[in-house]
Amino acid sequence: MTITTITNLLFFLTILPITSPTLTSTITLPLSHFTKHSHSPPQNIYKHLNHLATTSLTRARHLKNATTTATTTTTTTPLSAHSYGGYSISLGFGTPPQTLPFIMDTGSSFVWFPCTHNYICEKCTFATSPSNITSFIPKLSSTAEIVGCLNPKCGLIHNPNTESRCSDCAPNSVNCTQLCPPYVIIYGSGSTGGLALLDTLTLNYEKVPGFLVGCSLFSLSQPAGIAGFGRGDSSVPSQLGLTKFCYCSISHNFDDGNVTTPLTLTGKENSDEKVNGVTYTPLLKNPKIPTKKSFQEYYYLGLNKILVGGKKVKYNGDFLSPPDAVTGFGGTIVDSGTTFTYMAREIYEPLAREIEAQVREYKRAEEVENVTGLRPCFNVPRLETVSLPSLSFHYKGGAKMEFPLENYFSIAGKNEAVCLTVVTDEPGQEMVSGPKVILGNYQQQNYYVEYDLKHNKFGFKPQKCG
Repeated sequence: MTITTITNLLFFLTILPITSPTLTSTITLPLSHFTKHSHSPPQNIYKHLNHLATTSLTRARHLKNATTTATTTTTTTPLSAHSYGGYSISLGFGTPPQTLPFIMDTGSSFVWFPCTHNYICEKCTFATSPSNITSFIPKLSSTAEIVGCLNPKCGLIHNPNTESRCSDCAPNSVNCTQLCPPYVIIYGSGSTGGLALLDTLTLNYEKVPGFLVGCSLFSLSQPAGIAGFGRGDSSVPSQLGLTKFCYCSISHNFDDGNVTTPLTLTGKENSDEKVNGVTYTPLLKNPKIPTKKSFQEYYYLGLNKILVGGKKVKYNGDFLSPPDAVTGFGGTIVDSGTTFTYMAREIYEPLAREIEAQVREYKRAEEVENVTGLRPCFNVPRLETVSLPSLSFHYKGGAKMEFPLENYFSIAGKNEAVCLTVVTDEPGQEMVSGPKVILGNYQQQNYYVEYDLKHNKFGFKPQKCG
């Protein structure tokens, strides 16, 4: 699809001046999983686990090698969980609102949706039929505006330098009609491209005009839009001026069901409200590397140590050492878009060895490891009496996550094996860039998690969700 075609598809929209988004009340929206497999044949369960392991590793490699304000109160939206390993929210854009599903992603910042009747999605059948993809139709919205290249919001997704992105405009022009250049975003599992729009975002009954969103006209392996909750200027928290957002991660046992949990968006008026039982760890400083600007979007945590069965995993290095100033290699981030936690081999191997050393009752299930891509796996014929070592992450400031067993082991096959749901690079394919640990959403099941942006800290507590 050419740039000319993209422009013609949306030419009916008028370029208007930028408007500032505002949110005036507390809003709660449902968060849910984005295929049920509990009654599937063993080979389907193996395939499902292998898919999640592969996509988690692909996502990790993308995060490790990525290249590329208003006053509010509080709002809440439902969050849902899905079998491809992510969580989704439904947001309304346009006037009248058109409601679309978005994958909630704390590892990126841009917000985009499938757009127009001509939307093309290649290789999207793994999660949903392309014919069932819901697209935003700009001509049905009276408030949709294509972003001009002189608009400051164009600089949130392209070079902030006006002259470099507005090559067809005369010097010092104030009335140039050149459009903001098309965007192309590459994710670990796919890509998308289109034009930037400004339109009204509806959160429950609150209207947020002038919200920057991508009108994607083509995608590869990205069947649903993405709502970026990272630390970049184009993200949902940045555009709404949020001081906090929090949610409770629904168990993946409810994948693709009707169970939701609230995603709460908090603005300045409610920024100091406390939740009982939450422990906090500081959000660490992001590395500033010109060639790795995406590292500025991540939420870095200070991981102190990992315990297996109460025993500290011996790792030759410092979990708290900051990322390298040149490569950004190092540190721990938390990411809602990653399913299984990723660890660099230098951390993963000692962890796996310690688990194997403490599991004496069960034999390794190497045949299951070969088909799932997970390890170690163990044959456990009596799941009702299974006994496996505990796992806990300890963070800077004394906060610790003591995971329930279902958060780090998954049943494989027809109840005859369990596998550790942590992934790492294949030998010889290690990447010396980006975070060494990526805390995935599988390990956050049944945890209330809170991103306190005002006080720059990450909070959590165990809690049954949904």
